[in-house]
Amino acid sequence: MENRKFCQSCSMPLDNAALLGTEKDGSPSQEYCKFCYQHGAFTHPGFSLDDMKQHMMNLMDKEKMPEDILEAAINRLPHLKRWAGKPAGNAH
Repeated sequence: MENRKFCQSCSMPLDNAALLGTEKDGSPSQEYCKFCYQHGAFTHPGFSLDDMKQHMMNLMDKEKMPEDILEAAINRLPHLKRWAGKPAGNAH
């Protein structure tokens, strides 16, 4: 399998240039999708890892994505650049 690129926020495959987010200067982001990152900033800057998991479950359920794809995407989240080393929730 090829070394695929994934959004470093939501784990969406970045197989198509049309899915890339944008940097402040309008250039395509090489790390984030258009749903997570626009104009050099996250579209949901206050999200915790748990918030992103819930958001993805809601979206993927609405799109009737297979359970195994959802599970793989959710399991990949903690290893992505945006979430690595951060706590999952807002617990103190």
